[in-house]
Amino acid sequence: MKGYKAFDKDLRCRDMQYEIGHTYEMDGKIELCERGFHFCKSLADCYRFYPTMEDTRICEVTALGDVKTDDEFKYCTNKIKIGREVKKPRKKSNTSLSSSGNCNSGYCNSGNCNSGNWNSGYCNSGDWNSGYWNSGNRNSGYWNSGYWNSGNRNSGDWNSGYCNSGNWNSGNWNSGNRNSGNWNSGNCNSGDWNSGYWNSGNRNSGIFCTAKKPSIRIFDKDSDWTIDDWLYSHAKDVMDQCPYPYSDFIPAEKMSDEEKDNHPEHKTIGGYIKVISVTQEDKQKWWDKLTDEERQSVLDLPNFDSNKFYECTGIRVKE
Repeated sequence: MKGYKAFDKDLRCRDMQYEIGHTYEMDGKIELCERGFHFCKSLADCYRFYPTMEDTRICEVTALGDVKTDDEFKYCTNKIKIGREVKKPRKKSNTSLSSSGNCNSGYCNSGNCNSGNWNSGYCNSGDWNSGYWNSGNRNSGYWNSGYWNSGNRNSGDWNSGYCNSGNWNSGNWNSGNRNSGNWNSGNCNSGDWNSGYWNSGNRNSGIFCTAKKPSIRIFDKDSDWTIDDWLYSHAKDVMDQCPYPYSDFIPAEKMSDEEKDNHPEHKTIGGYIKVISVTQEDKQKWWDKLTDEERQSVLDLPNFDSNKFYECTGIRVKE
């Protein structure tokens, strides 16, 4: 497979030295953004992931081994051959107003290669971004395609972690919603590698299962419920309303003087990202204000255990 790979001025990438005409190979599993020789199919896409346009060198490459892709711009392989160096594009002047960087086509940009407005980073196509390669709005991290992200490589909204494709995640590599742990594909998990809901432990949901509608474990015990029973239950509707930490973008005009002193980035992005914390007391107050019917729908879950419920949610059930 042919492609292009970007390097710094010394033909290095991620602390590894390369040479034109040489072939490089690695053993073990490859993963996008983590392990492997990364490249792009088109030369233009290289600039999505490499900031220093003035010093960037790009070579044609050939992937000779296994290849993984995100089906958009990124590819990685375990064996790569570095081909000829291609000509670098010439720097362009600004075509907009009030821009102090290079190749900006928007307004009030102080970085390079921004096509949006009020960007202070590099290669942003959205507005009010202070990071790099953002295509959304009000991002302060890197490679975000959503909104109000303060982490990196997020494609969802209001994420403060890394590599999240869901919403309101404060952990890393989550594809679900409202997770504060890592590698969760479910919702409201505070542990790691969970594909279910409201787990405080790790790796819940089993492995290598082939049944289309398997029964699920509830409170660490087998039950006769399927995941659909949970998804369409009143108990889930109730627990979805439980308070959770989240991030919100505060416009500069609504910021206090103290907030402006603590967040000077508001001058370039028009505000700042405020993380709203939720305490155990907040959750308990929410639970105590529920109607008897709402609380009972949760208490009627199979195998209900008040101690485990408290461990997972921080909510004490009054006997």
